[in-house]
Amino acid sequence: MKTASKRFWLQQVAAAAALATMAPLALAQEAPKSVRIGWAIAKTGHNAGGTAATVAPNYQLWVKEINAAGGILLKAYGKRVPIEVVEYDDRSSTEEAVRATERLMTQDKVDFVLPPWSTGSNLAVGPTYEKHKYPLLAATAVTDKAPELAKRWKHAFFFLGTGAGYAESLVSFLESAKKDGKIGNKIAMINIADGFGVELANATRKAAKAHGFELVYDKSYPVGTQDMTPLLTEVKSKNADVFIAYSYPPDTMLITEQSRVNGLNPKVMFTGVGTQFPMYKARFGAAAEGIMAPGGVDFDAPAIKDYFKRHKESAGYEPDRFASTIQYTSLQVLQQAIERVGRIDRAAVTQEIKTGTFDTIIGPVKLENQMLTKLWYVGQWQNGEFYGIAPANRAGAKPAVIPKPAWKN
Repeated sequence: MKTASKRFWLQQVAAAAALATMAPLALAQEAPKSVRIGWAIAKTGHNAGGTAATVAPNYQLWVKEINAAGGILLKAYGKRVPIEVVEYDDRSSTEEAVRATERLMTQDKVDFVLPPWSTGSNLAVGPTYEKHKYPLLAATAVTDKAPELAKRWKHAFFFLGTGAGYAESLVSFLESAKKDGKIGNKIAMINIADGFGVELANATRKAAKAHGFELVYDKSYPVGTQDMTPLLTEVKSKNADVFIAYSYPPDTMLITEQSRVNGLNPKVMFTGVGTQFPMYKARFGAAAEGIMAPGGVDFDAPAIKDYFKRHKESAGYEPDRFASTIQYTSLQVLQQAIERVGRIDRAAVTQEIKTGTFDTIIGPVKLENQMLTKLWYVGQWQNGEFYGIAPANRAGAKPAVIPKPAWKN
């Protein structure tokens, strides 16, 4: 009996060992063939420029690098799983963005959906993400509604800050310049009549009043405006030391070119979105010197240098100096959250994004109330590069150049 019992015990141990050996294989066989990622972005229309500069190349780089490494690690199955992409063109239409997002979630049944470019489009698709409980990584949306929306939308994460944050940082910076005797008291402002422009203009009006500035010109213009000359002529007549244009890429190019032609050269010229894009630098070269815009980059950071190198190798051009680093950061957060959860579980991934700390190209990131607060609010073209200048106490900040140099041909 003792021999039989020992034999039985040895058989059980051997069986257990065999099962343990086979478990990873069984898990691997149960793993999904891919992690299905969807997006509906502007390949055509007025948002195509911003999408091509900030969104599309980062999505493509992220997928390419993950798949080159074997895929996203799903530890529940003990293996890496490649990303499969399902994509649509939203044609720069918020209505189409909503329809395509709904289709990705309900018909294509992708595991995660990455958002479109622009504040307006992100806010338009937000209810759809919340309805279907998909995490929304809004990396190109600037809105004062973010704190309120984060309370209502439990699956939304805002990575690019609030209009009030940008306005307060800009006007505080201008107040310091005024105290130093570099500029006067007058501000002229124009804005595109779309989400980003409206949000930033509203916030700047409040900040200008709070800091004792006189807003001598304040007008909006419609999306698709083809000639800024009438507005710029009126701005020039006001003799303001500060000109602010909350513009989208096509108008930013137009504003810069027509300001140069018309001799509008204020001591501080703040434009964007688009000012931070590689195409802006390529088009205006030395004429961009001294122009300010939201964003900026700390080029002394090794992770940023490496990211710029990889982005250029992948896309053929450098990233923009505003939202690109934030866009890629949001993707790093998503990947790390999925890998920590170890399986396709949107609820668990959403919770991890809310509570986790993540290693990213801009350093450690921990969201506060579903928002990223570590941001550059003001940048400036200096010696051929767009550096962060505010907050001035942030590592890597450069001193501002005021007054803006004369236009160069």
